[in-house]
Amino acid sequence: MGPFGDRSAGGPQRRRGLKFWPILLFLGYLGYYYLSHQQEASYTGRKQLIDTTAEQEAALGLQSYRQILQESRVVTSGDLPQQVRAIAQRLIEAAPKVEQYLAQTANMPASTDWGAFDWDVSVIESDQVNAFCLPGGKIAVYTGIIPVAKNSDGLAAVMGHEIAHALLRHGGERMAQQKLVQIGTMAASMSVGEMDPQQQRMVMAAIGAGAQYGVLLPFSRDHESEADKVGLLLAAAACFNPQEAPRLWERMAQLGSQKPPEFMSTHPAEATRIQQLNAWMPEAEQVRQHFCAAPAR
Repeated sequence: MGPFGDRSAGGPQRRRGLKFWPILLFLGYLGYYYLSHQQEASYTGRKQLIDTTAEQEAALGLQSYRQILQESRVVTSGDLPQQVRAIAQRLIEAAPKVEQYLAQTANMPASTDWGAFDWDVSVIESDQVNAFCLPGGKIAVYTGIIPVAKNSDGLAAVMGHEIAHALLRHGGERMAQQKLVQIGTMAASMSVGEMDPQQQRMVMAAIGAGAQYGVLLPFSRDHESEADKVGLLLAAAACFNPQEAPRLWERMAQLGSQKPPEFMSTHPAEATRIQQLNAWMPEAEQVRQHFCAAPAR
């Protein structure tokens, strides 16, 4: 401090505040990105942002799949792998049929790049109550899900959901979303660069929370609901009983594991999923009747 209260002999201190040009640049890029990387999702017609090809996503999926199998105990003997593969095959064969059915009855786009899919199915010995299908069609079912699925119809609901994630290219969409969030965070960091450190931390924490709870988590929950619906239709078209899907989530809810509130979660709550599945059930029953000519059990 100088003798008259000024902070330096060289003149007044430069004012620290918010710079708007990085934000404006980011908003301009966001507009360009949105317009140039927008497409209609197959099966649903929803607008989605993707800047990778299905082949690129499949290559990443194959890399992850191989790594997971190397680090896991893969079940190769017994009846279970054959049963899981048989269910997967029925769902895979139903997928293009459902796409064409929706294109004809609901004017949905039929834009799946089937050449990017090289399906493979594995069963992994694990207590995890889970399954996955990576981009490109690499499917794994953990043995921990088998008692909860309870029967072939329940397992078809699980696997149909996971296959739907791959068909809808949710992995590529999440990569695009994360890219935008990272660029937006960089722009925000540049904008607050001249603020004092405490203000910077407060602003960046608020931006991070806003991105997490206002963008990433809602998108993730929307993806899960979208996969629930398409997976339900796949199971119905493959002549499984779609009524087993809400029953599956009733059993999942009975597991009693600690879970965060829905707005803090990547997945909808079980009650939400059950409600949605029951709301979609009439359409699933129509699909089953169309492809199987038999009522649900």
